[in-house]
Amino acid sequence: MDRSAQILTPSQLNILARDLLEGAFPLIWVEAELGSVTRPASGHMYVTLKDARAQIRAALFKPKSQWLKFIPREGMRVLARGRLTLYEARGEYQLVLDHMEEAGEGALRRAYEQLKARLEAEGLFAPERKRALPAHVRRLAVITSPTGAAVRDVLSVLERRFPLLEVDLLPSLVQGDSAAAQITALLRGADTSGRYDVILLTRGGGSLEDLWAFNDEQLARAIAACTTPVVSAVGHETDFSLADFAADLRAPTPSVAAELLVPDQRDLALHLRRLDARLAQLQRHALGQAMQRTDRALLRLNAQSPQARLQLLRRRQQDAARHLAALWQQLHERRLARLRHAAAVLRNGHPQRRLDALRERLQRLQPRADGAIARHLQRDGLRLRALARSMEAVSPLATVTRGYAILTREDDGSLVRSPLQVRPGDTLTARVQDGAIQVVVKDPAR
Repeated sequence: MDRSAQILTPSQLNILARDLLEGAFPLIWVEAELGSVTRPASGHMYVTLKDARAQIRAALFKPKSQWLKFIPREGMRVLARGRLTLYEARGEYQLVLDHMEEAGEGALRRAYEQLKARLEAEGLFAPERKRALPAHVRRLAVITSPTGAAVRDVLSVLERRFPLLEVDLLPSLVQGDSAAAQITALLRGADTSGRYDVILLTRGGGSLEDLWAFNDEQLARAIAACTTPVVSAVGHETDFSLADFAADLRAPTPSVAAELLVPDQRDLALHLRRLDARLAQLQRHALGQAMQRTDRALLRLNAQSPQARLQLLRRRQQDAARHLAALWQQLHERRLARLRHAAAVLRNGHPQRRLDALRERLQRLQPRADGAIARHLQRDGLRLRALARSMEAVSPLATVTRGYAILTREDDGSLVRSPLQVRPGDTLTARVQDGAIQVVVKDPAR
């Protein structure tokens, strides 16, 4: 058996053990008592988590340790979250923490985070369902403890900034087992009354347990269902409750909520003075323009009295009548001239005058036509006699008159020019000067 295949070095063994630990344990929570707490110059924090029978080393590195909301001390009970690993250099396993809180608030914090995640998944905190606050709040409902510092801060700021605001204080418990139900009932009553423009939920700061009434699920759902805009100002700036997420507006403190709800009367007074000055300026400008329009209208009225207007219209009517008469006379003269021209054209183009002119022209042209015809006849006669002489010169009949005869075949009338064209017994016609003789071929000489 080869033992070398099973032999490991310490570092190899620690690496295998670390991989097994990290793979077998996911992110875990540990509730324990703090043993030793060490914070060297590097900023990291090293603690021991222990109970009555065991302990484990844990490390909270600098980026995470700076976000702690408390100062860890020996003997303090804490709730820590981290991953289990093994420090190879010393072969010790430890927790690498990413979060640590006091154990007293741990259960509440987990319940808060779970409820917040569930309501957020339902869309209860979605920005699109938030209602906008009115531009000017006339009547405000404040649900808070009547004896707390928060109500004094809110009323003081409201009185200083906008004394005209109507404020109704709806007193309620703000912590304890029955506080959430009481706040929810007051909220629903104020909303259904239709009396208020905005509802303010507020209280001063405190621990998570002190603020727990504002993390109630029914209260969060009631805030989301309100038709009246709801402002939440619970605790200090770093405190967040479910009421803050469900409300239409979250203010970091009660005083800031009061400042957000109403304008400063000094700013309003300054704005009113500016509006008054602007209105006076616009009135002066409008009055000046009206006076200028009145002056111009008076000048036009004086320059164009009704009598002067009538005289001007009468002159325009007379001018128009004269102009119309002149135009009518010109139109009449043009039409009369066109009529005389048309009559002259008609007279010149009368059919009788046309016939007389043609007849006169025919009489002038008649002698020329007779002479031209006589000349044409004489010229044609001379040409005809010349052609006759030419034909007689080439005619076969002229040859016949000199004692010759023309032979043609009896059957087809073709000329016989050679003894080779006939055979004994053929009948021929011999044309002579004064007639024709039929002959029969007896013996053609070859």
